[in-house]
Amino acid sequence: MSQPGILAIWNNVAAGRGADFETWFQGEHLQERLGVPGFIYGRRHQAISGSSAFFNFYLVESPAVLTSQPYLERLDNPTPMTRMIMTQVFRDMNRTLCHRAVRRGDFRGAYAVTVRWFDEAPDVEALTAKIDKLTADPAIAASEIWTATDPAGQPVSMEEKLRGGDRKIKAALMIDTLREADAVKLGAALQSDHTGAEVGVFRVLCQAGRSLGI
Repeated sequence: MSQPGILAIWNNVAAGRGADFETWFQGEHLQERLGVPGFIYGRRHQAISGSSAFFNFYLVESPAVLTSQPYLERLDNPTPMTRMIMTQVFRDMNRTLCHRAVRRGDFRGAYAVTVRWFDEAPDVEALTAKIDKLTADPAIAASEIWTATDPAGQPVSMEEKLRGGDRKIKAALMIDTLREADAVKLGAALQSDHTGAEVGVFRVLCQAGRSLGI
């Protein structure tokens, strides 16, 4: 079985435009994306700490879904509301197509800690050994390692052009916890361990899809 794909997104929102962002995301964007063939599941988060106010990801059947014709057609034909959000509301967009290289754990949690590497990917084998130990703790619901796909084959969509370009990661670690205190504690420990990476702690806002996408 091929690795699932992940579309990983972190972003901020222009001052005073939070209501527009919520109306668009909840009223149009989330279900629109989940209507694309191959999209399984999407989950939204809001920051407790970190440089990005929002984090969301989509699980797809394979990374190829994220360069498929139906998805590219959607990106190149944004709705009027999407055009407005892309040009006026999104700030500091960090969007990357990824492989889900490793997953440990059987659950989804209420909180998430993310670690992002921009300049150099971490040692996946060493990171896997770390999450094997972490996920043995019942406070941890699951852990995942995401690695960026080759950007050379990724066309720049109309949506990205409207945003003015996106920052890309090399890899990311996402760890779900059941409780906020554990997420905050874990975030501090991971920041200490990975000083060159960006760490964020988030609460789950909502989730939707045809399954939990474990």
